[in-house]
Amino acid sequence: MKQKPDLIFWKLWNLSFGFFGVQIAYALQSANISRIFATLGADPHDLSFFWILPPLMGIIVQPIIGAASDKTWCRFGRRIPYLFIGATAAVIVMCLLPNAGSFGMAVSTAMIFGLISLMFLDTSINMAMQPFKMLVGDMVNEKQKGLAYSIQSFLCNAGSLVGYLFPIIFTAIGISNIAPDGVVPDSVIYSFYIGAAILILCVIYTTLKVKEWNPQEYAEYNGLAEQPKEEEKSESMLKLLVKAPKAFWTVGLVQFFCWAAFMFMWTYTNGTVAANAFNAPVVDGVLQVASPEYQAAGNWVGVLFAVQAIGSVIWAVVIPQFKNHKIAYSVSLILGGIGFISTYYIHDQYLLFISFLLIGAAWAAMLALPFTILTNALTGVGHMGTYLGLFNGTICAPQIIAAALGGVVLSAIGNAENGAPDQACMLLLAGVLLIIGAFVVSIIKEKK
Repeated sequence: MKQKPDLIFWKLWNLSFGFFGVQIAYALQSANISRIFATLGADPHDLSFFWILPPLMGIIVQPIIGAASDKTWCRFGRRIPYLFIGATAAVIVMCLLPNAGSFGMAVSTAMIFGLISLMFLDTSINMAMQPFKMLVGDMVNEKQKGLAYSIQSFLCNAGSLVGYLFPIIFTAIGISNIAPDGVVPDSVIYSFYIGAAILILCVIYTTLKVKEWNPQEYAEYNGLAEQPKEEEKSESMLKLLVKAPKAFWTVGLVQFFCWAAFMFMWTYTNGTVAANAFNAPVVDGVLQVASPEYQAAGNWVGVLFAVQAIGSVIWAVVIPQFKNHKIAYSVSLILGGIGFISTYYIHDQYLLFISFLLIGAAWAAMLALPFTILTNALTGVGHMGTYLGLFNGTICAPQIIAAALGGVVLSAIGNAENGAPDQACMLLLAGVLLIIGAFVVSIIKEKK
């Protein structure tokens, strides 16, 4: 097997630059989906059900994209065609989703329109996101993978920072942050428009700058036969799972606790901040989502998520200083768990910055370390794209479970005195889950 060459920094950068635009789209979705559907009229106990769609589409789409791209060779490359198609579809849907309440439809019809748009947005984002992880696995040697995924983590968090701040920036320059009942404010709608434009420009940049290896080069650098045996071509995903290295399963178990925790964060931070830090009004046990306080809290959630992204960027620089990946992973998750737990007790909007800086440490580790450990374990195994697509199931499955059970758990632990659900309890639970995940890291067996 030929040794993969060291790549200069800018080649590593170009491999992941389009991820900046993809992550803006993902950040806009993460920070605003609960706000959008609450504005359309969703009950807090039902909010988690809307969040089933993103991971559900991911668990379906990403293994398919991984397996299909493993078998794709064309003039545009192996992974890049899927990246470009996914990004183009995402741009179209980003212009439709925030307008779900603006077309004069009944509440139920607007909800259905929003759900369909969300389904297509998640499908396209997943289609655009997966190729970046595969490109690093394909073209970067083991020595540089940590750096490559750290660059990807940096660009991911930088994109998140931009996407999270768009609504409050647009509000600051005079675009309305309030709207009639059932209508999403213009500050959110314009954020999606600008995010869509940046996404397609970033993906075009990566498409023009990255030249994937041809089949012969790929086979030589990855220790594979240029023409796989017929039985290898036809191996089912189930057979590949049976043959997966132990790192696939042990890291996947840690992922369960991490991604369930973050699903609770994305679903319930809006309600938590509105009630605890902005004193949004409650009438007959119902948080008033059309109130200026709730919509101001929605903007502030974007700021808090941006603080999380800043914390993640800072911590991404610290992670490579650890000599042991597992220690870095555990410490990061414990810091994130403390951050989540603290949100339950903090009622000042500015002190919440501390909480979300700590949460950012966990996010940085979740973006970089699992893929570093896994792709090192997969070197020389083949089916890299398929395995990475299947590994996405360890990200999506816990989110689906958390979303499906979120309303039940909220009813069980989130009873507030004023009758409105105490959504802060769900962030407290998220912190406990991260700390459990930190202890589970000890069972991971790394390939040395």
